Amino acid sequence: MVVAPLPSYYREHTGFLIAAAIDKYVYITLHQTFVPELIIKYSKLERVLSVDEVEHPIIREALRMVAIEAPALEITSMADIPSGTGLGSSGSFTTALLKAFHAHKKNLVHPAELAEQACQIELEKLGEPIGKQDQYIAAYGGITCFKFLPSGQVEAWPLKISEGTLYNLEDNLLLFFTGYSRSASSILKEQDDKSKQADQAMVENLHFVKELGRQSQVALESDNLTEFARLMDVHWQRKKERSRSMSNQDINDWYDSAMANGALGGKLIGAGGGGFLMFYAEDKTRLRQTMREKGLTEVRFRFDFEGTKILNQ
Repeated sequence: MVVAPLPSYYREHTGFLIAAAIDKYVYITLHQTFVPELIIKYSKLERVLSVDEVEHPIIREALRMVAIEAPALEITSMADIPSGTGLGSSGSFTTALLKAFHAHKKNLVHPAELAEQACQIELEKLGEPIGKQDQYIAAYGGITCFKFLPSGQVEAWPLKISEGTLYNLEDNLLLFFTGYSRSASSILKEQDDKSKQADQAMVENLHFVKELGRQSQVALESDNLTEFARLMDVHWQRKKERSRSMSNQDINDWYDSAMANGALGGKLIGAGGGGFLMFYAEDKTRLRQTMREKGLTEVRFRFDFEGTKILNQ
């Protein structure tokens, strides 16, 4: 619900955010075969004889991390939401993949360990300029507070939200696809570079947004959803200042139309540049009609409190 701190920020200043898991999933299936090769199906089809030959970087590194060497295995992935839309699909994919591989080897793995292994793959082995929030919320589920310590450790605890506020939040948050997808890496690299250079404007922006996260926690735990919506809008206005690539004229126009037609607050989910607009709505009917007239597709969702799990074994 608040921007993800990158290592370049939290190693110096500590990071904090609230994240929520929703019922849009990445599915990984494993099937033992009788063919001496790895068969991997995603947007491409790979048939290789060894782990080292796997082209997909996350799959290759996950196989190595869990030490799966036997080639007679078919791996298939599917997703409810496409990549590059800001809903954490990459982090969810990595945690789901690792969970499936651990289950295949009969390993028990705690959500914290699962999330940290996913972070090791994406941040350390592949060098992606991203935060840890997607991997952790995918592993834990729920609506969860995360504190990112300079040591690299992550503290996690559930948001203390009342049942009534939870239901109202779930009912009044609306999600609309902008039609744009983008790579988070290019946008986050600018933030990462400026943080490493101790750029004063960037660091102050991130300090401000971290404080918004703490204020959002207070608002949600005190049942003040109107204040939470206001903080969403403040966050989005400040977030746009970090990069010219954060938004575009279409996104700005859609956001302004939503705010004039039933939304109390909102933001673009993820790193920016495309993906999904999320709004807290006072008048859901008017907001839905306005966004439909603008050509945006709504994606309905509920919160998910189970985290990464095995469906069948």
